[in-house]
Amino acid sequence: MLIKHFVPNFRRIMSTKKVSVPKVKLNNGTEMPVLGLGTWLSKEGEGITALKAAIDAGYRHIDTAYFYQNEKEVGQAVREKIADGAVERGDMFITTKLWNTFHQPEYVEQAFQRSLENLNVDYIDLYLMHTPMSYRFKGWSADDLMPYDADGKLELTEVDYLDTWKAMEKLLKTGKVRAIGVSNFNSEQIARLLAECEIKPVTNQVECSPGLNQRKLTAFCKERDITITAYSPLGRPNYYEKDPANVPKPALDDPRVAEIGAKYGKTPG
Repeated sequence: MLIKHFVPNFRRIMSTKKVSVPKVKLNNGTEMPVLGLGTWLSKEGEGITALKAAIDAGYRHIDTAYFYQNEKEVGQAVREKIADGAVERGDMFITTKLWNTFHQPEYVEQAFQRSLENLNVDYIDLYLMHTPMSYRFKGWSADDLMPYDADGKLELTEVDYLDTWKAMEKLLKTGKVRAIGVSNFNSEQIARLLAECEIKPVTNQVECSPGLNQRKLTAFCKERDITITAYSPLGRPNYYEKDPANVPKPALDDPRVAEIGAKYGKTPG
């Protein structure tokens, strides 16, 4: 099952009609809405308004991350919509992520607790390991999240993601998170994790779009009852502009999409 998850045009949400979003049952029985609202690159000041409008439009799955530095806005928007009676907490599905600098097992619980406090909710629905890579821990502030050495090189560490995962498994047993998963893992990393884990990841969130279809990885995960969550399903214009030789053209800029749109009198977006 391929889950569509994306960062939309926030202003366009304001006029979106309310829709009913189906759910997929994950391998631990948790149900996740198949359409999620990504909050990466959401601009400070417009996030809460856009998130509340998205909930009014029918979104029930909100995706954030410690690295995005907007968990507080996400939590506030959800709490305000609960307070005005639009939704109940059980209607909402909140995903956040463990950042690379917190992979050492002794930091995992602290990182989770900080996200929980930022969101100011009783529990988190889905907690993901943001990537299998581990960076040197410098601290908890935004400036500490991308540690570079004196030569400008990113400081990686040798912390094994298996050890990080085992610490995440302990979180699940606290009842403060309903499901755990991974992000940006390839099939070899997934296979290695499955050979050692006590609790199977419910999902692998990866970039997936017409230009990067991930068919092999999707089939691999499906065979192992791991749901694929697709981020940037329409492509990533900001990345394409910086590196067009290696980044797929965004789907909405593809001439074939424009041609189909013209045939039916529709704009690509």
